[in-house]
Amino acid sequence: MSLVDTITAWYTTHMNYTSIVALMTIESSFIPFPSEVVIPPAAYVAGNPDSVLCATGNYPIDVLLIVLAGTVGAMLGAIINYLLSMWLGRLVIYRFADSKLGHLCLLSSEKVQKAEQYFNDHGKVSTFVGRFIPGIRQLISIPAGLAKMHFGYFLFYTFLGAFIWNVVLAVLGYVAHGQADLISTYSHELSIILIALFGVAVLYIVIKQIVKRRRATNDQSQITNHK
Repeated sequence: MSLVDTITAWYTTHMNYTSIVALMTIESSFIPFPSEVVIPPAAYVAGNPDSVLCATGNYPIDVLLIVLAGTVGAMLGAIINYLLSMWLGRLVIYRFADSKLGHLCLLSSEKVQKAEQYFNDHGKVSTFVGRFIPGIRQLISIPAGLAKMHFGYFLFYTFLGAFIWNVVLAVLGYVAHGQADLISTYSHELSIILIALFGVAVLYIVIKQIVKRRRATNDQSQITNHK
């Protein structure tokens, strides 16, 4: 039995807000752990308290509080990555990524470099969009810390991305009956859809601003010509 399977089995009998925060903190830090085995089963249990996933002795849980607990955990893990990266610096982070312990955490300098390149290419908003991208989600806080991104912006974008992602996982958990395989498959597809929708929204805002500026310029030109 793998470590993830062991933790998942423990979680099934200890499903509460504290364990959700703890596991999502781990998931959002540099320690690899899938969020698909935390939020979806809890959401399914909340909607189906008599299901077999609901272990005897668990306290009743609410879907909204599950999402909030998961978001708090995700933010705590992201803050850990951010602060460690900011304090330790690029050299130490890259050395750790290529160390034996780093490899045990499924890290490598290539993965960190990929996350850093993504952050450099997309700026602050990458800490929001990156929450939906597998392989980037857990690491996007590292380049944010290395770049010493404004902490307020970092918290805002991280909260927004984590909250939306946890809502998606909660919905998937209820629909897919908490089955990890189905959830993992569809979560990747939904990641692409969410990123595409975000891109469309940004494109719409940009086009709208361009049209608005052109109209303002044309109006100003007409006023000038009339004079």
